Amino acid sequence: MNMRTRTLLAFVFAGLISLPAPPSQAEGIRPPPPRAAFRGPMAQHAPMVELAYAGKRLVAVGDYGTILLSDDGGRTWRQARSVATDTMLTAVAFTGPETGWAAGHGGVILKTVNGGETWTLAHQAAPDMVLMSLAFETPERGIAVGAYGAALVTEDGGASWAPATLGTGEDSDRHLNHVAVSAAGSLLVAAEVGTIFRSADGGRSWSTVTLPIKGSVWRILGLGDRSLLATAMGGRLFRSRDDGLTWTALPSPTTQSLSGAVQLADGRLVVVGLAGTVLTGRSDGSGFSAFTQPDRINLASTLAVGESDVVLAGLGGVTRLELKNKSP
Repeated sequence: MNMRTRTLLAFVFAGLISLPAPPSQAEGIRPPPPRAAFRGPMAQHAPMVELAYAGKRLVAVGDYGTILLSDDGGRTWRQARSVATDTMLTAVAFTGPETGWAAGHGGVILKTVNGGETWTLAHQAAPDMVLMSLAFETPERGIAVGAYGAALVTEDGGASWAPATLGTGEDSDRHLNHVAVSAAGSLLVAAEVGTIFRSADGGRSWSTVTLPIKGSVWRILGLGDRSLLATAMGGRLFRSRDDGLTWTALPSPTTQSLSGAVQLADGRLVVVGLAGTVLTGRSDGSGFSAFTQPDRINLASTLAVGESDVVLAGLGGVTRLELKNKSP
């Protein structure tokens, strides 16, 4: 396993899964028929990777095709009734309370039209493709990105997906870790080697912004004041006030790599990462302080619930965390 693969795996649970070789794109290769997701009483504690809202409902996706639903702010969870794959799911996004998408290993893209209760196979690309994130600009236009520069776009609400290329030369096969849509409508993709890909025209053309780090950028979060927060390896944090054109480093109290971020209703920022690391900071990106969850289990994603709580997704499943008395 090369260094790039080990780096990416640090956030897809440090060895729980492995990445294949770069996708072959060979014609005529058909993926194996999908199998239904794992179901069991301990599903809430399965490794979970990503979180999203479907209206007021919380949806979490993770290993073995596990999809969990919560209708009480993350206090209790139940499994989706049916999921058409048992592969690792790493991304989930909703375009409304009922319609949503999930993606993951094997180039799998799933669709739900009932708020996450059931999921059907909408698309399956090359069997060795690993999709890491997806986002929709509109209900019709979406993009999924992943390892080794993999990218798929839809212009028809997910009825069809076509390959796309974000970078050229040495940027063409960067691992694409996360895609976000800014308040201005730009697409931003967090990638390897401090790279951020940016498109202001719906993905028709892309420019490259390079942060002053050698490690990966893991996530980009749009904030309430229309600025952007980027999280990266080594505890690095960056902020952009010009829609991703330029970025400024923020002071960080940790060297643990940071994978998930959210802004609370009161404006505070919450960032999570490896070894149970949780940061809280002010809305302007200052004053970050760190604490560690007692179990020190890797955290992949977080989502705000209520006024001052968050839901955490990670190696140990999904949990709700109260932040009312946490600084700043």
